[in-house]
Amino acid sequence: MIVNEIIRNFEKKYIGAIIIKVDKRSNQILSELAKKLGGNVIDLKDEQNEEFVLGSIMDAEKTGETVDRDSIIRKLRSK
Repeated sequence: MIVNEIIRNFEKKYIGAIIIKVDKRSNQILSELAKKLGGNVIDLKDEQNEEFVLGSIMDAEKTGETVDRDSIIRKLRSK
């Protein structure tokens, strides 16, 4: 995924990062401020942001358990 590649490259260079989702005007102001402070601004499209959020949720919910394919198919069919 493109978002994962961006994050990996970003993490190599920087200690931390924040994602702020605001209206277009505020986004422009915050981007300019970040650049003036020496930050690197990456503009994520809505789809990329959704992928990032989904990936974060998946990481937080990892259990380490495995489930066989048939169990998943049976569960999906029962709905």
